[in-house]
Amino acid sequence: MDNSQFAEIAAWITEAGLAGQSETAALTGFCEHAVAFGLPLARANVVIDTLHPVYEGRAFTWKRQQKETTLSEYGRSPGRSERWERSPFYHLEVSGDSLLKCRLNAATEAKFPVFSELRLDGITDYVAIANRFAAEGIIGEMDCVYSSWATDAPQGFGDADVADLSRLMPLFALTMKSASLARIAETLVETYLGRDAGRRVLEGRIARGIADRIEAVLWFSDLRNYTRISDSAVPEEIIPLLNDYADAVISAIHQQGGDVLKLMGDGILAIFTADNRGRACHAALAAAANARRTVAAVNQRRAAQGLPTTDMYLGLHVGEVFYGNIGSRERLDFTVVGPAVNEVSRIVGLCQSVDQPLLVSSAFASAIGEPKKLLVSVGRYALRGVGRPQDLYTLEKYADE
Repeated sequence: MDNSQFAEIAAWITEAGLAGQSETAALTGFCEHAVAFGLPLARANVVIDTLHPVYEGRAFTWKRQQKETTLSEYGRSPGRSERWERSPFYHLEVSGDSLLKCRLNAATEAKFPVFSELRLDGITDYVAIANRFAAEGIIGEMDCVYSSWATDAPQGFGDADVADLSRLMPLFALTMKSASLARIAETLVETYLGRDAGRRVLEGRIARGIADRIEAVLWFSDLRNYTRISDSAVPEEIIPLLNDYADAVISAIHQQGGDVLKLMGDGILAIFTADNRGRACHAALAAAANARRTVAAVNQRRAAQGLPTTDMYLGLHVGEVFYGNIGSRERLDFTVVGPAVNEVSRIVGLCQSVDQPLLVSSAFASAIGEPKKLLVSVGRYALRGVGRPQDLYTLEKYADE
């Protein structure tokens, strides 16, 4: 690769990073440019850690014959740790070296398990590179970009090829880190703020006091007898219990297009929005039915393990709320506020008193259309902190349970 080619590919890497190209697009483009300039690449692999509640890291693999890059996300598992400790990347981690080059043949294939697989694919030479971050640049466990480069050329990589890769990789690693950090930011805001709220924050709607007046179906659920369970269970059982039921309820909400805004101990606040009230109400009821089924499955599994079980109380309401940033200059929350939020919290608080797993407001019953086909009145109640009494309803199929 001559100086003009090196400058061209370096400029392309920079532009890819500034344009926010994904990791898969960046690796594909880099490999295609490198091959066009004479670097005999047959395969490339880039590994970078991430911050994600499920996945520990991401691996991107390019193969010349497939002409595209594939993504593998890996979790935290004992099996993966064993594979990692038998890899060339782990050798670089332990040794502190930045580069490993190995000609693949019968004498060297036993050095690392992956070498046998590569030889079967016709790979003749292998280079692994570690581009480490300074301490200030570490995010979570992300402290390095590992990459491997393989060729099936009979003569393997020449010294100039390895030198070109070594010179280009710091710049390419920076582009991959930039793309990964953008993805991490998206994952974190969606995980901790909710999907819609996270999207709005990433769009720049972070100024204090900016809020939209929206109409939404409000979901407020909590767990039956949670206080009694938490008082009697050993402390180590509380978090797994909350996680089990949160998985069941939140997945049901997301499947119907709802957005979870807050987790408050055993309580979940969510919203459903749609072009009209009726559609949002039906989505909330479908989510409630799904949640009831998934909670029943959780109870069956936990009971078989001798663990405490519970059920879900749910209040549904529809009304106008303010949706946006609320808080101090140092700490903001993206959530909903307004009288309707107070009302739905009071409605769910009545579930135990009237012995119903689900209660909906009169506004919800009116919005859903022809409520007599779905809902049955449980009476008129004064809600604490709410100015006037209102009729509450439950699903007809729940009324006689």
